[in-house]
Amino acid sequence: MAASSPAATVGSELPPEPGGSRGPGEGVDEERELLLARLVPASRLKEAVGASLASLCLGPLGGAQRLGTLVDCLVLNYRLRQGPGRGRERGAEGPLRCCGCGRFLGEPVTVPCGHTYCRRCLRRELRARCRRCRDWLLPAGGTSTAAAPLRTSVVLNRLAEKWFPGECERARAGTRLEELLAQGRFREALGAVNQALRADSSDLMLRIYRAESYVGLQEYKTAIEDLNFVISKMPNWPEVYFQKGKVLQDSGFVGDALQLFLQCLALDEDFLPAKLEVEKILCDVLSPEKLGESLKESAWNSPHIRNKPFILGSEMTASYCNLQLSPLQSLGRSDVLEPVSEGLSRAQSAHALNSTKDLPKEDGLKRVSSEPLLSGQGKGALLKRKLSFSEQDTVVCEDGRNKHKKQGESTKRDMTLASGTIPGDLIDVSDFECSLCMRLFFEPVTTPCGHTFCKGCLERCLDHAPQCPLCKESLKEYLASRKYSITELLEELIMKYLSDELFERKRIHDEETAEHSNLTKNVPMFVCTMAYPTVPCPLHVFEPRYRLMIRRSMETGTKQFGMCISDSQNGFADYGCMLQIRNVHFLPDGRSVVDTIGGKRFRVLRRGMKDGYCTADIEYLEDVKVADEEELKKLRELHNFVYNQACSWFQNLRNKFRTQILQHFGPMPDREENIQAMPNGPAWCWWLLAVLPVDPRYQLSVLSMMSLKDRLIKIQHILTYFSRDQSK
Repeated sequence: MAASSPAATVGSELPPEPGGSRGPGEGVDEERELLLARLVPASRLKEAVGASLASLCLGPLGGAQRLGTLVDCLVLNYRLRQGPGRGRERGAEGPLRCCGCGRFLGEPVTVPCGHTYCRRCLRRELRARCRRCRDWLLPAGGTSTAAAPLRTSVVLNRLAEKWFPGECERARAGTRLEELLAQGRFREALGAVNQALRADSSDLMLRIYRAESYVGLQEYKTAIEDLNFVISKMPNWPEVYFQKGKVLQDSGFVGDALQLFLQCLALDEDFLPAKLEVEKILCDVLSPEKLGESLKESAWNSPHIRNKPFILGSEMTASYCNLQLSPLQSLGRSDVLEPVSEGLSRAQSAHALNSTKDLPKEDGLKRVSSEPLLSGQGKGALLKRKLSFSEQDTVVCEDGRNKHKKQGESTKRDMTLASGTIPGDLIDVSDFECSLCMRLFFEPVTTPCGHTFCKGCLERCLDHAPQCPLCKESLKEYLASRKYSITELLEELIMKYLSDELFERKRIHDEETAEHSNLTKNVPMFVCTMAYPTVPCPLHVFEPRYRLMIRRSMETGTKQFGMCISDSQNGFADYGCMLQIRNVHFLPDGRSVVDTIGGKRFRVLRRGMKDGYCTADIEYLEDVKVADEEELKKLRELHNFVYNQACSWFQNLRNKFRTQILQHFGPMPDREENIQAMPNGPAWCWWLLAVLPVDPRYQLSVLSMMSLKDRLIKIQHILTYFSRDQSK
């Protein structure tokens, strides 16, 4: 173990800065994004859509993903118009619930931010960011579809199986249904769902699966009925609006689908599939090809165009940037955006998906809803039931009949969790014990492989090998990120059901932390090299014991430890210097470069050992002050003489050596007026002692001196020797 300069240590470890030239069209895309980004804070919807149209003059859109800013503005505007009552509500109440869908936590998976989702929410990539903290759930900034393998949280899954076996069996049945749907075996999936519903008609997730089965069989009307029933029970479940929107979109009803996608995003702005669908719709609507084709229609009332999803207001298109785009100005008279497929007929609906009668006329999005024919078996017949919620929401009864709920009437929520409480005999502290320390979890963290440990226990294991302590799976990427997020749900369960045990566990932890923070008793010792007051001492830390020591120094807040040279008899020398940590740079493999600077000198009183590294009881040293005026005058004269001698020696060094010293230790400190102001004397003495090529034992004797006069005389003798050597 040796100290080294940061440049020499870090240079080979850090990856090069990513470079590359800007691709074609990137400048246009950046200008377009900046134009739209200014509109989002004020939620100025009309200006945002106008800016999107104006951006067409900058060049063709770079893909649907380039409309993300516009989508955000649309969602914000939509949410504001919904009013404060449309909040994010949790679905199921109970100790185990998913952060995504709010339902029972079947097959729990803990993501890197520490929040836990059911496997279904993550496997389907229903959201890009965590719904709690908005951290990315997918790799590569949430843009990659190749998500890492999902590993079930072992501890939470064991608790779920023990506390709610029936709910866990439901989750497993849902997984089997998903497999059938993924394989295209819709008729088989429908039979299995109907059988499960006969046993438990209150399971809303089964309704979702049945709707997906009907969609696969092209029985859209029945699928919509199931989705409407789920919405009536859980009106704040984003996925249901997305599922219903997909049914309408696949049937050609783009306007109704867009409204449902916006409703989904209003409840969860990070619901990834809905955002992608809105981007695709807007990209298609705003593409120059679509606008050009539409502008060729003479009266905008072609008999071949029947779908009327929404209208772009004339006030909006007349005001954007005063651009000379005369063809686009006629969009204000257009109520047509996309042709309708031949197999579907339309009829105007009396109710919109969300009532717009109270919206101002200048609203950027006007709707014309329709009554589509959704059943593939009954083409040509209009639906007798409205497919969208108006002022009177549709409620589907268990017998399949529909009835209207009066305005203001509350709907009883369906809770899939059978019980919100856990019998006391099922609460066992052994279910919450760390497999490493065999104590109650303290700051539990869950690894990507699904195992949970105390944060401190896991860090100590990773000091020795980047592998899971239980399954031995590689954790190199996990170690490189150093994102040891607390598993929030597990910590909540411990606080709720084992509060007394947690209090005792925290008390023990605080005692251990206080012991590590003492700076006179059991002070951690880094046995490596000489260190001096006020002199920088960069360290390359790679041994597991010193990784632990540095981490404890940071966690306790002291950010200090002692530095001594080794001693063949006692292990380390009797004198040393405290080091103050200024910065720690962690390398991907767990090593670190620690930037420290020297502090107080000390003498070792008693030696010890703690978790592999040395400790010591110490007392601090200070120079003895000179009170006599005559002696103080002689001391100043000696000080000035030795200082000038040191400057002369340094200037006479070869340029190569002088440059190396300046890079490693910095410039020589200036001469101080009050030479007794500091407890360790003038700083330049220690700087000079650090750069002089002297045997460490000799340097140690100077470090232990408590007389400035004796220290100056020692330095004078050294300089005289080296100056004589320079003159030869």
